[in-house]
Formats: sequence, structure tokens, C-alpha cells
Amino acid sequence: MLLKSKFKLATAIGIVLSVLSLLVHLFLANYSSGGIAKYSLHMDDVLPFGSKPRPRRLWGPLSALDHLHPYAKPRQNYPAPAQHNGFIYAKIYGGFEKIQSSICDLVAVARLLNATLVIPEIQATTRAKGISSKFKSFSYLYDEEHFIDALSSDVTVVRGLPKDLREARKTIKFPTVSPRNTATSEFYTTDVLPRLVKSRVIGIIINGGKCLQSILPASLEELQRLRCRVAFHALKFRPEIRSLGSQIVGRLRASGRPYLAYHPGLLRDTLAFHGCAELFQDIHTELIQYRRSQMIKRGTVKEQLSVDSVSIKMNGSCPLMPEEVGLLLQALGYPSTTIIYLAGSETFGGQRVLIPLRAMYANLVDRTSLCSLRELSDLVGPEAPLSSDMPQPPPSKSEKELIEEWKKAGPRPRPLPPPPARPFYAHEKEGWYGWIGENDTEPDPSPIEFRRQAHRLLWDALDYFVSVQAGAFFPGFHNDGSGWPDYASLIMGHRLYQTPSGITYRPDRRTVATLFENVSDHLYHPPRNWTMAARQHLNNSAGIEGIKMSAMMSKPVSFLAHPLPECTCRTAKSPAIQPVKNKHGEFLFGGEEECPDWMVRSLAMVSTKSNEPQSEDYEGELPEDDSSQDTQQESDRRDSNKSSEQDEEMDPDD
Repeated sequence: MLLKSKFKLATAIGIVLSVLSLLVHLFLANYSSGGIAKYSLHMDDVLPFGSKPRPRRLWGPLSALDHLHPYAKPRQNYPAPAQHNGFIYAKIYGGFEKIQSSICDLVAVARLLNATLVIPEIQATTRAKGISSKFKSFSYLYDEEHFIDALSSDVTVVRGLPKDLREARKTIKFPTVSPRNTATSEFYTTDVLPRLVKSRVIGIIINGGKCLQSILPASLEELQRLRCRVAFHALKFRPEIRSLGSQIVGRLRASGRPYLAYHPGLLRDTLAFHGCAELFQDIHTELIQYRRSQMIKRGTVKEQLSVDSVSIKMNGSCPLMPEEVGLLLQALGYPSTTIIYLAGSETFGGQRVLIPLRAMYANLVDRTSLCSLRELSDLVGPEAPLSSDMPQPPPSKSEKELIEEWKKAGPRPRPLPPPPARPFYAHEKEGWYGWIGENDTEPDPSPIEFRRQAHRLLWDALDYFVSVQAGAFFPGFHNDGSGWPDYASLIMGHRLYQTPSGITYRPDRRTVATLFENVSDHLYHPPRNWTMAARQHLNNSAGIEGIKMSAMMSKPVSFLAHPLPECTCRTAKSPAIQPVKNKHGEFLFGGEEECPDWMVRSLAMVSTKSNEPQSEDYEGELPEDDSSQDTQQESDRRDSNKSSEQDEEMDPDD
């Protein structure tokens, strides 16, 4: 009897525990339906940050650039425009980097012509059907109210044309111009200004990302500072983007360690322009070559369709592959637990090209792994549903129709019907690669593809915000030589303006290609002299030598990529630095004015409050680096534990 009662008690306890377990699982399932962030950083792998300060040579600040500070306010007599010559409206085509650069040029042109600027129209959002009605064109990315207020003392900005001119625009075609990327100030004062005064309204259509030359005459130096005020102060993202970006930065810094932002620069258009198809395989090569043939037909590319991608890469005209970036970061001494944020809305090749980098740095994250689906959808806003571009199955037949078909069929016995066709899955039709298995020509963009292009603007803006705040930045492809503004260069220019002493690497891809050519047989176990050479080159690229190279390569293409020395100042107690000029007498480094007294006092107060312990700068001979040994030990330790986990996370067919 006692045995039976004990058995019943144990059974009752088991049932109660099972019910409690079921309730807990149901509660967790209900809570996670809203979309909890599906990725959490490997907190067990994050090295302790308490007693050991972060290495200054990896995370900065650089003492050689610590005397530079952002200062874009007018320096000379800068009166407000007294004469109103008319209105300028603009249409901007292209991606995020072209939009950002074009708006800055438009404001400078409006100031040059003493014209009123109408809020520019971003075509990537206006042609996307069904996107959120809360955000229209310019306000899809930027804070429209702040943009108008921040430029009130520079340029008059309005949301639209006056009613009479708006009605006239519907019936009368106002003159429009499509300036070149390198249009001079004389072009606007001699050609555009008379037409503006005559018609009161003129339209500017921008396709190449710029409408004004990057380097202006010395007499227009204040226009360069106006560009800085627009790019780094007036163009503030809308509150939803800033809020989510701040949350991502907080999650990346939650472990107490800084993070490194990395932009691969693997864009289909860029790869096709330079002829880097042979760096990829299978379908990706075909997609690049098809886009290159289109560029040749339009006259964008003057070369042949098939080129030697290896020689192009050795010349520095192809991006660094993620595997190469991982090896360079190891040579610099970044441990395998370093948190790396992957920036950019497009990485051509998908997750497959990132497998080697993720094997070296498991804490490779992006916005999709740090944000929930609900957070990303809230950023996009409510959107109208669109019909899917997926092939739809034939409509089902009624029982009566099936019986009629059976009666009308041929004599019995009938052969078995052919098996049904293989269904098309969503991942085979989404994006720009779904057509390659069915057609020889790329179809026109569907409404869903236009909507995805608008979404990419949001993802680029979000990653731009996170990359500017990063402890270090590594570009995979900048100064590509195409003459168009590129995403990585804009981030590097913003970081150079905001924190000149921060770690921003500017690798010379030709030098890096030569380094990898010399060690191609043993990439993962390079000799010590190779590690020393790679580390020295990258450390130099983050310092004064890299700034000089950026002044020669980046500034002629985009002023925002190198806003020095016009938009900076130096402290009076800074070390004596010999200014460096090019053959035209323009400053490559140095030549900055001294910061005003009020700024020096505020900087002194800030420096006394933030005395973070830092290890000394890396100078001289390469020491025996403990971090590289730790990297190898940590990598060996995690190989057995995470191999199965990585197999589940990474799909090589993505």
C-alpha cells in the first residue's frame, strides 16, 4: 500500500512538472513571436576588459593626429544672400552614397547662384510603389525639418515651389540641366544663372552622384565648409534611423569592448565596371559579365568584355576579398574574439564569400543579427501589399471538371501522367539572380524590386550611422577609380572629420595584392617578415601617410571623402608639423588654422573628464604579439565546439 502511494505521488509530481514545463515553453514561444534578436554575441569568448586596457595601436586615438578637431563654421565674411535669383528643384538618381554627395553639391550650387533650393526628390523612393506614406522622398532618409533649420543662415530651403509656379510646372516645361560630375563653378555662373534668372525656376537632374567639382578655387573655400556643414550636420537621419542605430551601437558595445566596422565593397556594378568577374565562380561570374556587357553598350565602360581579372586585381582595381581582410586583421593583431560589424546593403556573393572571414572571426555580425524583425519592419513603416513576382500555381479544378476530363480522355489503360514540375522556391527567385536560370536577358525591375531598392537606402543609412561610431573601420574597396562617390570613402571622410585621431585604415590595394602574391603558398601561416610588412603598411595607412595618400586619391573624386584642411582646426599646443603640398600648391597635410579660444577651453574640459587608460602607441620593431598567439589558441579551442554550429548557421548555397 505504501509502495502504491509513493508511486502515485511520484506520478503526480511528474505530471505537475510536465505541465509547468509546457506552460514555460508556450510562454517563450508567445514572447518570441514578436521577433527577438536571433543572435547574441559570444559573451563567453569576449576577453576580459577590466584590468587590461585596450591596445591603443588597435583602437586609437593616434597621438600624431590628436591635435586635429572638426571646425566647419565660416571663417571669413559670410553675409546672408541678399538677392533671390529663383528656385532650383532637383531629381537625384542612384544609391545612398550618390544621394548623400549630390545633396551637398546642390546646397553649394544654390548658395553660389543665390537661389532658393526646393527639397530634392530622391527617385529611388518616388518610383517605389506602396512604401510607407509616413515618409515621402527626402524624408524617407533624412530629418526634413532639421535640414531646413540647420541651413537657414546659408541657403533658403523650401518644401515645394510656390503655388503659381507649381501650377505652371504642370503646363510649362521649365529648363533643366544635367551637369557633369566635374562641373565647374564657372559653368553655373555663366550658363545656368542666366537661364535661372530668365525662367525663375530651373531643374537639375543628377545621375552620377555629383554636380560640382570636388576641388574648388581658393576664393570659394567657404563653399567647401558649407559642404561639410551639410554632410556632417544638416543631413541628419530621421529619428527612427538614429534611434535604431543607437540601439545597435549599444548592443555592440555591451560587452565593454569596442567594435570594428567593415564594408566589403562587393557591389555588382563596381565589380562589372572594373572587370573582376574571375574572382567569383559559377552564376556570379555570369551575372557580373552580363552587367559589364550592358555597361559597354551604354558607353560607361570603354574596354572589352573579357579582361584578365588577376592583373586587374594586382593593379589594385578589385576589392579585397573577405578572406584577405581577415588575414590582414590577424596580422594587425586583432584577436579572434573581435566584434566585427558588416556594413552595406549588398554583399555580392552572399554568405558564401564571408565563410572564411567568419571562420577567423566568429563575432561577425550585421543589422539582421542584432535587430529583430519587428525593429526592422518598424523602421520601414507600414507598406501597401504588392502582388508577388513568384510563379503562381494553376487554379484548382472542381470535382465536376475532373470527372468531365476523365470521361473525355482516351482509351484505357492510360499511361501515367508525367510527374509535376519542380517547384520554384523563394530563394531561387528573389533579388537580381532569379532570372539567370530561365532567361538570357535580365528582366526589367518589378515593383517588388523597386521597393527593395528603397529599403537598401535605409539599410545603408543605418550601417553608415553604426560605422561612423565604430572604434575602427576597415574598407574593402575605396578609391575605386570610377569617378563616382563610393560608400566606404564617405564613411572614412566622416570619421576623418568627426574623429581625426580614430583608427581608419586606408590600405593601398596594389601593395596588399603584392603582399599576398609573395605569400600565396602559406596564407594562414605567413612568415614573420610578411606579418611585419603588412602591419607596418596598415598602421601607416591609418596615420599621416594614409591621410596624404587620401588627399591625392580621394579628394579629387569626392571632397566629402577628405574634408581636410578646410573643415578642421588644430590646437595651438600641437606639435610642429611641416605642411605637405602637392605640385599645384594644395595642402596634402597640415595648413589647418588654429582652433578658436572657446573651442580650446571646451576641449580642455572634456580631456580632463575622460582619462581612459590606454597602452602606448605601436612604434618601432614588431614585438612578440600575445594577441596573435591568443588568436591561434582561441581558434583551436573553438574549432571543435563551433564547427557544427557554423554548419547550421551558414548555408553555402546562400
